[in-house]
Amino acid sequence: MAKKNTNYDESKIKTLSSLEHIRLRNGMYIGRLGDGSNLDDGIYILLKEVIDNSIDEFIMGTGKRIQIQVKDKKVIVRDHGRGIPLGKVIDCVSIINTGAKYNDDVFQFSVGLNGVGTKAVNALSSHFRVVSFRDGEYFEAVFQRGVLQKKHKGKKPGEPNGTYVEFIPDEEIFGEYEFLHDFIDQRIWNYAYLNSGLTLVYNKQKYESKNGLLDLLEAEVGTESLYEIGYYRGDKLEFSLTHTSAYGETYFSFVNGQYTSDGGTHQSAFREGILKGVNEFYKKNFSGVDVRDGVAGAIAVKLENPIFESQTKNKLGNTEVRGWIANEVKSAIVDFLHKNQDTAKKLEEKIVNNEKLRKDLNAVKKEAREAAKKISLKIPKLKDCKFHLGDKKGEETMIFLTEGQSATGSMVGCRDVNRQAIFSLRGKPQNTYGKKRAEIYKNEELYYMMMSLGIENDMENLRYAKVIIATDADNDGFHIRNLLLTYFLNYFEELVISGRVFILETPLFRVRNKKETIYCYSETERDEAMEKLAGPEVTRFKGLGEINPKEFGQFIGEDMRIVKVNVKSMKSVPETMEFYMGKNTPKRREFIMENLI
Repeated sequence: MAKKNTNYDESKIKTLSSLEHIRLRNGMYIGRLGDGSNLDDGIYILLKEVIDNSIDEFIMGTGKRIQIQVKDKKVIVRDHGRGIPLGKVIDCVSIINTGAKYNDDVFQFSVGLNGVGTKAVNALSSHFRVVSFRDGEYFEAVFQRGVLQKKHKGKKPGEPNGTYVEFIPDEEIFGEYEFLHDFIDQRIWNYAYLNSGLTLVYNKQKYESKNGLLDLLEAEVGTESLYEIGYYRGDKLEFSLTHTSAYGETYFSFVNGQYTSDGGTHQSAFREGILKGVNEFYKKNFSGVDVRDGVAGAIAVKLENPIFESQTKNKLGNTEVRGWIANEVKSAIVDFLHKNQDTAKKLEEKIVNNEKLRKDLNAVKKEAREAAKKISLKIPKLKDCKFHLGDKKGEETMIFLTEGQSATGSMVGCRDVNRQAIFSLRGKPQNTYGKKRAEIYKNEELYYMMMSLGIENDMENLRYAKVIIATDADNDGFHIRNLLLTYFLNYFEELVISGRVFILETPLFRVRNKKETIYCYSETERDEAMEKLAGPEVTRFKGLGEINPKEFGQFIGEDMRIVKVNVKSMKSVPETMEFYMGKNTPKRREFIMENLI
């Protein structure tokens, strides 16, 4: 029914400035806001946008040093590039679609082609200052929430050319936030690996890489590599490649310095080139799954006109690049194997072993599938959603892995049936640490979980954008969470590395009186709520099943709190899994006593 008194006349028409629109619709420009506890939170996107401009200067042959300082909430970035043309400093940081990145003579391989980057930083900062130095002169402009406060120009003989930017993300937009060193450290190392010859200094720590993606893969894989890492660098393509004893495939892919966590056409071409190169060298017809199982690779390409499938640039869509990338990768792999006979022998042993394991596994798979058919034509315990990855709204889909029927019941009653699926666990899943892949097919629950996700044969068939672990906030819930993470890290490491696995945060307490209800996620929040409300009633939620569907809806709705599972490096996975899920050592017992009891 239409609302009354909704006159649509000239007074309802509004024209927003570029920066006002960014503040009003910030999600269109930087994705999520967050509080700094997640690598994809908005404050890190702001930092990235500023550094990207400095990286572009280096790519174009100027500015071999970038200085970055993050102290409390203030960020400072100083490069030694060409500097923004002095007469256009204000325009370049305040007017959308203004910049030199549309000019191929000035910027050939840039990610920031939409002309938004520093404008978004300016609009979403309570304080933003930019100074450009060119040939002994400078121009300075200071903004507050996108509004120009002052400008000044003058001379500064001896000051190196370049651009200085400082900003403070606006708490009116982001709320309470904190920059975490580990996330910044990870991002800056990526910049160093992708730009050999560049020096970045972050809070006095120096970041440099002489060997590019070879250094990246060595840092990620370490001693887990089964043979010498292969490395190739061409004009527009660079990659490194090895195999580990892990299952599945793990890739780190980049376009013009942008980390494409969801891959895309360049990553698909890389996979294709690996298979073609291996088969050509060995004169065999190995299957792709046998060649690539256990592979760890990194690829970076430079493109003049990259097309990304979202504003956050996580997946490349250019179809025309597939052919030349696959062919160049194939040729490079053939050349590498000819020059490294010991490596070629070890790689062949790995592939032949993969082939044998796959054939052994096929018999187990057949038994599992026959058993599944006898139980049901559908996957038990799965409440599916209407959309899936590959659909128009597929990137909005998620599957919750829940603990028990009561929790499932609460979620089913309030979920969005278009984009939220639920898989119900029956108690604690099996500890798969150190188990072979055949274990999935011998265990009904592990098998159905894999089939629900669509990842039996290939991660590209994943059915949901997010896999969200939703367990109770008690010791049993934490144990189940660890068992599920072990399952994914042991068999489907790529799912975690690509940032698809999350933990759902649900409230521990409900504090309410007759006028107001506050949900609290910690004891500190509970205590603050009790002080705020007069004569409150406090409820401690022991499990998700105790939260009724009407209440639960808000916890998996627009304000849902989820934490991405981040893996700092592949080489840390075996050690971490051994500590948490291996033999019960005195060191682990001591940790549990100190942290969980």
